[in-house]
Amino acid sequence: MIAPKIIAHLSKDERLAAVIQAHTMLEWGVAGDVYSDLLGSIISQQISVKAAATIQERFLGLFTDGYPHADQLLAFDETALRTAGLSRQKAGYMHNIARFFQEENLLNYDWAPHSDEEIIRWLTQIKGVGRWTVEMILMFTLQRPDVFPLDDLGIRNAMIKIYDIEATGKALRQHLLDTAEPWRPYRTYACRYLWRWKDA
Repeated sequence: MIAPKIIAHLSKDERLAAVIQAHTMLEWGVAGDVYSDLLGSIISQQISVKAAATIQERFLGLFTDGYPHADQLLAFDETALRTAGLSRQKAGYMHNIARFFQEENLLNYDWAPHSDEEIIRWLTQIKGVGRWTVEMILMFTLQRPDVFPLDDLGIRNAMIKIYDIEATGKALRQHLLDTAEPWRPYRTYACRYLWRWKDA
């Protein structure tokens, strides 16, 4: 279960409190691996969950121990990666990630000393990796507590409905930021509740 202090803080927002009361949320499991989770995020872009799972299984099957080691991944040419179901573009992005992590010595790296924004600036240097992708890594892989993915369509639509927001464009972005500001330092948890509300 989510810690009572987090629920108490977020419940100061009456509309969010109603969402929290309606949905049970479990605490995080074990933190993940930034490198392999980034590769997985590339696989899952713009395709169904079922299709992504199939391609992920085929992709990992290319490796003897089922882990996409950077040196082995870079040794596979585009044709080999496409046999797993990856598009030409995604195969290129996978190579970009493997090369970046190898060159920057980020495999098995300790991310703890770096702020969320530092990690976003660092990883979005990789062609094919955008801000939203890194925000998901921060939230679900590194389990950072205060990430607010402003451009996530699910979060945006949930907030528009729950808070009866009518603004559009830049005014909408500012309204969303202002609404989420009191959730600090637990905006990640608030977003998890919003996703749960939307899915229900």
